Amino acid sequence: MKTVITTEKLPIIIWLKEGEMEEGALEQARNLANLPFAYKHIAVMPDTHQGYGMPIGAILATKGAIIPNAVGVDIGCGMCSLRTNLKDVETSDLKKIMTQIRKTVPVGFKRHQSPQDESWMPKVIGNLPIVEQEYDNALYQVGTLGGGNHFVEIQKGSDGYIWIMIHSGSRNIGYTVANHYNKIAQAKNKAEGDKVPRDLAYLPEDCEEYDLYWREMNYCIDFALANRKLMMERTKLAFREVLPELEFSDFINKPHNFASMEEHFGETVMVHRKGATRAREGEWGMIPGSQGTRSYLVKGKGNAHSFESCSHGAGRVMSRAQARRKLDVKKESKALEEQGILHAIRHRNDLDEAPSSYKNIEEVMANQKDLVSIEIELQPLAVVKG
Repeated sequence: MKTVITTEKLPIIIWLKEGEMEEGALEQARNLANLPFAYKHIAVMPDTHQGYGMPIGAILATKGAIIPNAVGVDIGCGMCSLRTNLKDVETSDLKKIMTQIRKTVPVGFKRHQSPQDESWMPKVIGNLPIVEQEYDNALYQVGTLGGGNHFVEIQKGSDGYIWIMIHSGSRNIGYTVANHYNKIAQAKNKAEGDKVPRDLAYLPEDCEEYDLYWREMNYCIDFALANRKLMMERTKLAFREVLPELEFSDFINKPHNFASMEEHFGETVMVHRKGATRAREGEWGMIPGSQGTRSYLVKGKGNAHSFESCSHGAGRVMSRAQARRKLDVKKESKALEEQGILHAIRHRNDLDEAPSSYKNIEEVMANQKDLVSIEIELQPLAVVKG
């Protein structure tokens, strides 16, 4: 850990040097530390930046309450990785593979033209009103990438193998569940005299909506995994269209927007991770950089002070609007092309995902040596961006 702030009700432990955390994110962390139901301390990862209500890259443990906005609107968003038995791939083959991926994995606001096989969908068990409302639409969205920083990336590992990494979430079903229960939490908060900041409105464990949100949130986490699995299957098929004898192994999945009941410091608490990855002792995880920098496969060290967590990526240094306004398309494209990366920067609107809009991933990794150990470094070869 780098910095400990002790001026609030609970300590804030930040895996950055003093003064390195942006003021907006720090103010949000202070709000978390003063919540009446917050537990022990607030942990803030080195990729942190300002979010909605809670900093991206923060971990909040609570007793007796759950905060929909501390999970976020993309419930279950996360990454999965898969190793191929390839040692190298020709650029010409890579281009064919990427073309096939784009044909079978809709990106941005696009969805499939027909519903996908229902076997990909998690089973609906019990009363899940929002899930049931959105279920038919979700059949068209399972196996789709979405927008923003979501990606399908082909990588060369330091272990000598070609890897596939996918980053995506729960699409509209998660967004709808999150907004529905956040509005309920805000209404309850207002009725009680705004006991907490509006963006941190909570559901107490003795209300019906607490249980409903908990079960619908977990369904969305399962849906997000199913979404990544189907995209991975389509990506594997794209590889086999070009390289029929290919084999795959070592599937790893890690969400980074979720809440879970866990034991920490001898008590069972609700741990909210918003843009943070669980990193228990020996647990595999993924920490991506940008489309122009390395990503990492890591193993957790089970650090108690981080609630056994680590960063979920590099973290932004520019907002999306700032990146589109300040960065240069030709300069960003050239930098990627000089590395031989088949990239996704074509127009000004793509600059929000340019490498220069992100923190230095090597510095982020250096700041969390006590949280994870690096097992495999992954160099980008080609990327499809949302």
